[in-house]
Amino acid sequence: MLENFKVKLRSITCLIFDVDGVLTNGSLLVMPNELHRTMNIRDGYALKAAVDAGYKVFIISGGKSESVRKRLADLGIKDIYLGVENKKEILQKIMDEGKFQSSNILYMGDDLPDYEVMQISGLPCCPADACPEIKSLSIYVSTQKGGEGCVRDVIEQVMRLHNKWPHSIRPNAL
Repeated sequence: MLENFKVKLRSITCLIFDVDGVLTNGSLLVMPNELHRTMNIRDGYALKAAVDAGYKVFIISGGKSESVRKRLADLGIKDIYLGVENKKEILQKIMDEGKFQSSNILYMGDDLPDYEVMQISGLPCCPADACPEIKSLSIYVSTQKGGEGCVRDVIEQVMRLHNKWPHSIRPNAL
């Protein structure tokens, strides 16, 4: 399965992520005005690096948090679909408008609302703590949990394979 994953990475130009359970650990802090989430800073770094390298990055989420929209927009992500009830319909729109083939699309989800979308994407992936149905559908299950670096994991693998991952600054070079 891992060999198949590495082969499929070569065709990826479009990265699509769910929010709750993927970019977050799925926990919600219930407050009077909004549900609060936490996101991993390394996932954010990888998302920004992907946008800067020219990958098309999309967010499709059932959640409606404007603070999530702001955080992702600050990373340079322009296509953020929140409050989505039919993720499959949004994916089809993305494919039609962007002229993407399913083989170009990596989709990372964690729970049943992602199931139909993951069936269409060329490279369905999930965090280590995804539900069993999503794990069984995934070509790649990250070693990282949702909100704990799973997004960084898949983005870094795609970008390294394409020689687009930012190089580290060596201490001696400073």
